[in-house]
Amino acid sequence: MVGNRLSGVRAGYLTVLCLALFACSAAAAEPAETAANCPGHPDAIGTSRTLVVDPRAHPRIGSMQYPETLPLRDHEVVLTFDDGPIPRNSNQVLQILADNCAKATFFEIGEQAKANPEGIRKLVEAGHTVGSHSMHHPLTFHRMSEAQSKQEVDDGITWIKAAMTDPNALGPFFRIPGLLRAPPVEAYLESQGIQVWSTDFLADDWHRISPAKVHDLAMSRLNAMGKGILLLHDIQPRTVAALPKILHDMKAQGYRIVHVVPATADMPITPTEPEQWQMHPPSEDKPIARWPKLPNFIYADADMLPAPAISEFDLSEASLSVALDPKNRARPQTTWPQLAAIQVASTDAVLPVPAADLFDIPEKTRAEIQPFPVTMHHYAEGELPPSMKTAGEPRTRYRRGGRVAVRQRATRVVHVAPAAAARHQAVATGKRAVHVASLKKRKI
Repeated sequence: MVGNRLSGVRAGYLTVLCLALFACSAAAAEPAETAANCPGHPDAIGTSRTLVVDPRAHPRIGSMQYPETLPLRDHEVVLTFDDGPIPRNSNQVLQILADNCAKATFFEIGEQAKANPEGIRKLVEAGHTVGSHSMHHPLTFHRMSEAQSKQEVDDGITWIKAAMTDPNALGPFFRIPGLLRAPPVEAYLESQGIQVWSTDFLADDWHRISPAKVHDLAMSRLNAMGKGILLLHDIQPRTVAALPKILHDMKAQGYRIVHVVPATADMPITPTEPEQWQMHPPSEDKPIARWPKLPNFIYADADMLPAPAISEFDLSEASLSVALDPKNRARPQTTWPQLAAIQVASTDAVLPVPAADLFDIPEKTRAEIQPFPVTMHHYAEGELPPSMKTAGEPRTRYRRGGRVAVRQRATRVVHVAPAAAARHQAVATGKRAVHVASLKKRKI
């Protein structure tokens, strides 16, 4: 009985000892770089721990698109940056992270690595994790074939590794540009042991918004989630401006930075439980982010006109010789269609001949279409309006501005517009009379 009790006590001690050793080994695998270990920066948020993951065990992560995400504890954040390196802004992000002793994961573009290899080497030297983000950042991965997506993935990895002093420093992590996931690229990455990263929340820093808005979106969405992967872009100046305040407020609100690295022979996997990899996104009435929709006309695979058949073109030697003859270049030959090729409508579709009386105009309407009916007005010479008076010998005068033409003879005739003639009343004639008539469209 006593022996059984002693054996039970020994077993309890052994259990406690094993748990202590496990905790020590876990702590050894998670070196902390807190504010106390950040010389010269007492307000730095630091890096609380390192999370070692196996990409093959969890090929796709990020609750925004996948059922699994990183096994983070409450108030833990993983910083990720896309699209670099571009020296002007990426170097500033590196400096901000160094001042805060914070480690992040960078998903780099092969084309940028080719143009700025020094930027890739700086990331590795600073201890950050480097993943890949395709070769050219096309926003068509969801429409690519497996061969096309394979080419983009492989070329990006090749150029990022070429920029590194040690090619093995590239992590087996990949983020699809625009998060435009598709089975072909996901299947290929999984076959290569590369983990696909989505995200848990965004700050919309690729939009033209202010740094203050980037900060507010990052913090409000983080507070809604309580933990998770944050997606940012180190190539954006608004992100550079917002990042110091984001890190400051994260520390003030009790958040901690976690650095993620792939498992190696020297770095064992961080022990986790399966349920720790499960995290559901917020409810539908509170979406994390709204992605911009691409115009439909960019990818028009359907309803397109068929390509013309080669038989529709005259490629005979005679036709080519005429087209290529320098003498014919100044005056291109035009071939008109043969009359026999024109489809003539059947006689059933011919319109009937119009009736002979269709264009007759009734007699009573002919007077109505006279353009300028003549009106007669008589004025005594003393009563003639000043604008119509003339003096001197009989002559002909034209007054164009008021459309008045005056012919002066023994008895003067004044032609005025109908509106002007209607404004005067007829009076009895004197010794000399003036004949006022409506002006017709004719030369006088």
